[in-house]
Amino acid sequence: MLQSLVSTKWLNKNLVTSNVVVLFTTLIPKKQNIPDEVKNLQIPSARFFDLQNVFSDQNSSLPNTFPSEEQFQMGCQKLGISKESTIVVYDTLGIYSSPRVWFLFKSMGHEAVYVLNGGLKAWLADGFITENKRKAKVERGNFSASFNPEFLINKMQLEATINSSDSIVLDSRSAERFNGEAPEARIGLRSGNIPTSFNLHYAKLLFEGKFKKKEELTKLFDQYDDSKPIICSCGSGITACILLLAANEIVPNKLLLYDGSWTEWGSC
Repeated sequence: MLQSLVSTKWLNKNLVTSNVVVLFTTLIPKKQNIPDEVKNLQIPSARFFDLQNVFSDQNSSLPNTFPSEEQFQMGCQKLGISKESTIVVYDTLGIYSSPRVWFLFKSMGHEAVYVLNGGLKAWLADGFITENKRKAKVERGNFSASFNPEFLINKMQLEATINSSDSIVLDSRSAERFNGEAPEARIGLRSGNIPTSFNLHYAKLLFEGKFKKKEELTKLFDQYDDSKPIICSCGSGITACILLLAANEIVPNKLLLYDGSWTEWGSC
């Protein structure tokens, strides 16, 4: 299993460990139905990591834009997260938006962050206890953010690198969206893909809501030149982080996120 993942058994065993902080995040794509009884459940003492409102730049015209260092630090402190915290983040859908949270912490200089493989679905399937969702009462943490801009690439930088063929751009959207055969959900957003990019749908990395074995994931990345930086993109910077989490332990390439993704590129 990838080192950035933890199993439900590990989390259940370490749930009451003093420095372990469990976060949950939920970004539900359209057409995805989740039973109400699941929507109202959480892993005991979990804290809601609000990607859309607290941990994204509200002044940006693009969705889910990276927060500032100050914004991220303040949000984490309010969640009771400290410098010493070991963070485990899970997703209601299994694996969807949780790798985005992992990537945010990594880019802000916090190394002790992991994704629960299979998320809440796996936790329930393994029969571990849950509780009704409630707002956690926590003391303010002393978390300190230190943003590393080397984790991101903007549109102007991306244009320069694809024009010089100095990078590999991987798009995690579905093949239908990548090929312009399916319309984009956002009004006014054209279909298609970034020039020179390759399609690697994030679903190919998963099986029944969990990451596939490392050997299987390696085969998906073997076809790409390991001497060039890999830039991951998607619709709005969420599922691209699924590729980044897997690639982080599989390839030697420098890894970057194009945070604006197709929402920015396809609007121009």
